[in-house]
Amino acid sequence: MTANVLLRIITPFAFIFFFLRPDLASGQMSVALPDSTTKKIDALFKKWDTPNSPGCVIGIVRNDSLIYAKGYGLANMEYGVANTPETIYHIASVSKQFTAYAIVLLARQGKLQLDDDIHKYLPWFPDLKEKITIRHLLNHTSGIRDQWQLLAISGTRLDDVIKQEHIVKVLSKQQELNFKPGDQYTYSNSGFTMIAEIVKSVSGKTLREFTDSAIFKPLGMTNTHFHDDYTEVVNNRSYSYYPKEGGGFTNSILSYSNAGATSLFTNVNDMAKWAMNFYKLKVGTQKDIEVLTQKGKLNSGKETSYALGIVNNTYRGWKQYSHNGADAGYRTSVNVLPDLKMGFIIFSNLGDFNMGKMSEMANIFVKDTATKVIKPAIIDTSKAILKDLVRVKKFSGNYIAEDGTQFDFKLSNQQFYGERNGRTELLLQAKRDTFLVAASPDVKFHFSKTSLGDTLVKECWSGGRVFLKYELAPKLTDKQLQAYTGTYYCPELDCKYSVVLKGHDLILTNNKYEDSKIRLIEKDHLRTDFWWMGHLKMLRNVKSQITGFEVNDGRIMHLRFNKIE
Repeated sequence: MTANVLLRIITPFAFIFFFLRPDLASGQMSVALPDSTTKKIDALFKKWDTPNSPGCVIGIVRNDSLIYAKGYGLANMEYGVANTPETIYHIASVSKQFTAYAIVLLARQGKLQLDDDIHKYLPWFPDLKEKITIRHLLNHTSGIRDQWQLLAISGTRLDDVIKQEHIVKVLSKQQELNFKPGDQYTYSNSGFTMIAEIVKSVSGKTLREFTDSAIFKPLGMTNTHFHDDYTEVVNNRSYSYYPKEGGGFTNSILSYSNAGATSLFTNVNDMAKWAMNFYKLKVGTQKDIEVLTQKGKLNSGKETSYALGIVNNTYRGWKQYSHNGADAGYRTSVNVLPDLKMGFIIFSNLGDFNMGKMSEMANIFVKDTATKVIKPAIIDTSKAILKDLVRVKKFSGNYIAEDGTQFDFKLSNQQFYGERNGRTELLLQAKRDTFLVAASPDVKFHFSKTSLGDTLVKECWSGGRVFLKYELAPKLTDKQLQAYTGTYYCPELDCKYSVVLKGHDLILTNNKYEDSKIRLIEKDHLRTDFWWMGHLKMLRNVKSQITGFEVNDGRIMHLRFNKIE
């Protein structure tokens, strides 16, 4: 084969491209890989290489070339359209790094600073008596509640049409933060919708318009845009699916008309060009890349691996910039190893796709240079035999954190154990009231008593949550359960939920959703089956009468519902 020949091998449900000259469409060079290597790659994705299933598209970048790109399975089930490297994908939260880079470019132009107060550009966001900076939004340290959970609580299903204005309206009514800005890292999509609005405020262009002119066109990403209008027709796009119980698949609907936290449409061929920009600059400067990938820092001084819309960590000893995404049935991941000048891309349109295949694919090319961690000497578990059983027994019991996370501690055969989510760990006594996990000595629990006599335990590692000991809720009579019934109203979201008694069960009900049975963990801690408000903390007055509840769950804390007559 001569250097001017383009070899394109097409199978019914998988497309492979090997280029031995520049591809005029993509402006890239690709080279053939040894058959032994391509067979290893294909074996990883064999499960999805079928005419009867959604699948994925993968890309492998080395130096200035997309050295391997292939589609597996179907992009569209209804019409039997195959996935190819040209297939357009909604890449979900992988979008965030582009939103962040728009801000980095504007900062270099002197139009804003990362430590500016967001109210300078977003006067519609409430004054919550704390300075919130642009950097806080980008690092997920702002304390602002997550937009998707807020919308779901308000009655907006995630498969509804969700417009940018809708999200802005919800955020403009925030009455409280989850925490003081900079104190914690908690992932919040709201921050990146707000970043898109800052781009618009500063540049006079929508995020789509700005990134198109400042990033995508200069990189030659001709099939990439922020999809801010769900009615827009996009040729060659994929659709997302979920497996159906009993076999087959269901459509997983996505009707977003919002951009910033998500909604970038692109394909593997275009994404390869972005991956190369981390080590072979065409858009921005080396300083811009350093700003984009600078790790976040909490008020405590502790670093987080989350930089500006992208994760900065290591993989097999090599520096890595990466992000994953998940919306509807889309599952996406882009990993760049700049020192190796390599990138790995997976876009899938199947909700249960195994994203562990990313590391398996990367391992074919990336040698492990990580310093081997010397395992600590085996702990003599005979030292777990406790002497002061009376004192430790007082610590045994059930504990719950403000966010609904639960831990159980128990004494058995003179040894102390901690249990969470069905996993039990042996604990060793480090100090009088401090215990460490035998298998992970860095994980510690410190027990204490409050002035009121309540028993607390504090995590002594990342997070540092405090858990309060509680008594399991007894079996309540129907008369006792009636105290929980009524209508609860959230002024911040202008929505209502009702708690009713059906048979002998409490039920949480809302006009937009199917009913959910309520389970009492403790008299003031309730569980539901709703992912958006799975943990409710009851509020009481001085007479112990229920006055409302807070949603303390996931990315939302202290969202108040008042009980109304």
